[in-house]
Amino acid sequence: MTKIYIAGHRGMVGGAILRQLEARKAAGEDLDLITRTSSELDLTNQAAVHDFMQSETPDQVILAAAKVGGIVANNSYPAQFIYENLMIECNVIHQAYAAGVQRLLQLGSSCIYPKLATQPMAEDALLTGTLEPTNEPYAIAKIAGIKICESYNRQYGTDYRSVMPTNLYGPGDNFHPENSHVLPALIQRFHNAARDGTSEVVVWGSGKPMREFLHVDDMAEASLFVLGLDRAIYRRETQEMLSHINVGSGSDVTIRELAETVANATGFTGKISFDATKPDGTPRKLMDVSRLARLGWTAKIGLQEGIRETYKWFLAQERPNLRTK
Repeated sequence: MTKIYIAGHRGMVGGAILRQLEARKAAGEDLDLITRTSSELDLTNQAAVHDFMQSETPDQVILAAAKVGGIVANNSYPAQFIYENLMIECNVIHQAYAAGVQRLLQLGSSCIYPKLATQPMAEDALLTGTLEPTNEPYAIAKIAGIKICESYNRQYGTDYRSVMPTNLYGPGDNFHPENSHVLPALIQRFHNAARDGTSEVVVWGSGKPMREFLHVDDMAEASLFVLGLDRAIYRRETQEMLSHINVGSGSDVTIRELAETVANATGFTGKISFDATKPDGTPRKLMDVSRLARLGWTAKIGLQEGIRETYKWFLAQERPNLRTK
């Protein structure tokens, strides 16, 4: 039996990973899946994490827990973002080592790369330039997570790995109108417009910037694929101090194309316009996923299909809320 602790199982990515592991268990794999809510285990508390790891002694750890948020949250609470994420990483990774865990996977973010990194962004772009100021504290913490894993591998011979996802979406996403990311925000806005019979939806910016999106179920599958790779195969494609692996779809779309796809999925038939007085942000953010492709994994869920499925999930969450109002 393989005992796996999934930290952050209530989050979008952790939840998707847990669903896939539960499906494997139901199909006959001998798995013991361990989870704890934040109220049951405070991952920023070193003593609590120590006691948990020593008691449970998992064979593998998946670190999907993190303090996350959009631009407003990152700008408003930079101290919390760097402190909490560093504490979670330090506690979980160190106490996993202290409990004898040989294999661990920690999930990062594409924001680890410089603001003006060459496109598409390859793994070796790490630490080659200045970070995007709005989320620098979060990015620094995620870079530290990579380096903690690499340092423990160097000194203690552990097998700790890191995956860096592009923009994720799917079931479990945050659709809050003020602090959600671009794709769920568009789903919410176009849904409301279609429901209310609004004739026009105005999207911030020119619509020209390009962004890459990956369905969370693809991310979960990729994470378990990387976790399960033979150690020799993993090391063949990585370096001792550049060991992380990008995970993405390998293609991007303009914000205009994204808005049109969301409008179609939600049934909005009105006008889509763009407010070019609002900021566009970085012109392009695309991950180089050739390392992962060489290892044998590529994304399977197309953007149109993924958005349609995500909208179905969104509607399923909306209907119970409507009935209780």
